[in-house]
Amino acid sequence: MDTTASNPQGGAATGAQASPVSKIAQQLQALKASKEGLSSAEAATRLTQYGPNTIEEKSESKWHKLLAYFWGPLPFLIEAAAVISALRRDWPDFGVVTGLLAYNAVVGFWQDNKAANALAALKKGLAPHARVLRDANWVSIEAAGLAPGDIVSVAAGQIVPADIILIEGDYLSCDQAALTGESLPVSKKIGDDAYAGSIAKQGSMTGLVTATGAQTFFGRTAKLIGAAGAASHSQRAVTQVGDFLLVLAFLLGLILVVAQGYREVVAPHDWDWSRIGGILQYVLVLLIASIPVALPAVMSVTMAIGAYALSLHKAIVAKLSAIEELAGVDVLCSDKTGTLTQNKLTVEKPIPFGASTPEDVLFCAALATQRSSEDAIDLAVLAALKTPASLDGLVQKEFSPFDPVTKRTLATVVDRSGAVRHYAKGAPQAISALAAPDEQTLKRYQGEVAELAAKGERALGVARSDDGAHWVIVGLISLMDPPRPDAAATIAEAQKLGLNVKMVTGDDVAIGNQIAGRLGLGAHLLVAGDVFPEGAKAEALPRSVLEAVERADGFGRVFPEHKYEIVKALQAAGHIVAMTGDGVNDAPALKQADCGIAVSGATDAARGAAALILTAPGLSTIINAIRVSRQIFERIESYIYYRIAMTLDIMVTVVASIVLLDFQPVTAIMIVALALLDDIPIMTIAYDNAPDAPKPVRWNMPRIFTFASLMGTLSLAQTFGLLLIGTRWLIDAHLQAIMPLDPNQLQTVVFLQLAVGGHLLLFSVRTKSLLIFPAYPSPKLFWAIVATQIVAVLLCLFGFGVEAIPGRAIAGVWAYCLIWLVLADLVKLAYWRHVDRHERAMLTRRANLAA
Repeated sequence: MDTTASNPQGGAATGAQASPVSKIAQQLQALKASKEGLSSAEAATRLTQYGPNTIEEKSESKWHKLLAYFWGPLPFLIEAAAVISALRRDWPDFGVVTGLLAYNAVVGFWQDNKAANALAALKKGLAPHARVLRDANWVSIEAAGLAPGDIVSVAAGQIVPADIILIEGDYLSCDQAALTGESLPVSKKIGDDAYAGSIAKQGSMTGLVTATGAQTFFGRTAKLIGAAGAASHSQRAVTQVGDFLLVLAFLLGLILVVAQGYREVVAPHDWDWSRIGGILQYVLVLLIASIPVALPAVMSVTMAIGAYALSLHKAIVAKLSAIEELAGVDVLCSDKTGTLTQNKLTVEKPIPFGASTPEDVLFCAALATQRSSEDAIDLAVLAALKTPASLDGLVQKEFSPFDPVTKRTLATVVDRSGAVRHYAKGAPQAISALAAPDEQTLKRYQGEVAELAAKGERALGVARSDDGAHWVIVGLISLMDPPRPDAAATIAEAQKLGLNVKMVTGDDVAIGNQIAGRLGLGAHLLVAGDVFPEGAKAEALPRSVLEAVERADGFGRVFPEHKYEIVKALQAAGHIVAMTGDGVNDAPALKQADCGIAVSGATDAARGAAALILTAPGLSTIINAIRVSRQIFERIESYIYYRIAMTLDIMVTVVASIVLLDFQPVTAIMIVALALLDDIPIMTIAYDNAPDAPKPVRWNMPRIFTFASLMGTLSLAQTFGLLLIGTRWLIDAHLQAIMPLDPNQLQTVVFLQLAVGGHLLLFSVRTKSLLIFPAYPSPKLFWAIVATQIVAVLLCLFGFGVEAIPGRAIAGVWAYCLIWLVLADLVKLAYWRHVDRHERAMLTRRANLAA
């Protein structure tokens, strides 16, 4: 890849084709600097001009974050209900409403606050100190004090303190995988750029600081993190539910006020304030009952319990919204290095030449290696040696480490008999130049190297010599960062769950295609720079490019800006996107994604930007997390169906009976009691045995409102039908002879029917199949509702807050509700079968159009 970086602070950028000397000269001129470094006075001036070599952290106070949970349409509704309760001096209702509001805020704030600040994590990655040439003397200063134009020294084991161009020294190997995604350390030479935050693994060189702080490659990544972020789909869904119920409540309340106002105030011509106050009081109580005060709390509790369940599967939820987002994910963008692969270079196979054997190739390569080396290639060679003891007794008399000029290592070895031999390993072209083989051998050698390159494997040449002057090619070694053992099975399982998995890697497309093919991802990877040229924005890309992004199996040669734009492009195309990663380079995309997933061993920056953090190696944890998240989604959706349907039932029943029958079906106390009986035990839905959907699920608000309204209409017919029977009962002497019933007792009957019918409705809407089939309600949900119904029966039987009714009436209400439950369950089954047929027909039409 091209490691030439632009110079945002120093002016003109230098091209990749410029010679190292001219490139350095241009940078020195642009920065008005010299190889003698800066003076303290000049450095102070530049620090004032460019700012400190740190990443600006814009933090939000915790108080502001907490107060944000009390701001928004649904919190406003709940707060309005609390104010109404306080004005009416209804303190029990006030306590319940404010308690639910506070609980929702505390749970959400506590869960979201567990996420580490990504910018703070990025700051930790910067080198705390740097060795710099100031006033013609080498001194150690805090890295924050560096300025463009400074001369710094970087040695093995140190973090590069700023973006630099290397101007002196022999060799430097930098591990920049966390920045660019490259799986191997990158060899640097004079004229190359080194990025802030990368780690020097070998060598020592001097560099000119070209960019500091937010203008570094590292800092631009931090800027992307600050700009990234997608709104939660669940937040939008809750807002729409609240808006729907608010509009419904307002319209019905207005009808009730007009009707009752005319009937009790205008028509009698003797109105007084007490009558108006009574009407308004009842309407306000009805509005309180219609507002889904428990909805945020139910969602928070369900997600919090789901977060605990995910933690048992080695997945830590940093943001509660991640659970719901993960359920709807249909595209999984997976980083390659360390995520799909082991981030550990291994020998694929040795290719012997001449009379050599595969074991000879590895043995000679091991002799050209220092056994104490920490280099990734050296470690791979030594690990592949079948008999490490074969190196015992052999002494390396001389050793020349790898450098970017010769591109090879040389070792002079004395064997057990005292004979001296020479061994070399390195870049294939360097070894062939050293050995100068015959034309036939060279042709085969170059063909093998080309074949390995086509497969995305890295070739390492090996040679030996008896006298140090005449060399013979021993063979080639193919190296690769292999896939994780469970990666292929995990990807196959993800595809079964309806996910389109795309590889996103900083490595070359050839390497990505090779790994993708082995994992079953397909080998249609695109070069990210070709899809997203410099300055291109995902939202401005033509439809043809967005479609190409959708069709691609992945992307190679990816920089942080590309990952961020890939996620945004997929979101612009209507997808819910999850992004996995482990490095600083992944952090912006992790934050922008609907569900960013930091894999095991991820950097602090990646974990801070992610919504879900995996603590176990491998990707199989993601599959468990997806299944659990889909179950959680089903639980929340079931509650919303129930809540909308019951609000329709109660509101329309009350308004219609008052307007049409001039009868108040339930009292204000009954409405408050229904709110408590309905919503407090419903919290246990968080433990329900919900099925996990076979494909991604997302908020389909038109369908939710349609189905909930259908169930609400059935519930309304059930309640209003019982009310009509009751009003007939009040005036029919034969029915009164069977069981006497007065208007107050009829209110109790309606109250009991609403309590019983509501919870039976929940049992129906929680699954798309008939009630007699799994998944059955969880014990916690079932017994919580049973306990609630026992309370309701006792209230009605003994007359606590309501007029007492006989046991025969209670039994009759239960029988009536059970009959309607069977009818509602059949209607529900017919509805979902119709939806399934419609979806299959739509898929068939799309397939025909595509063909």
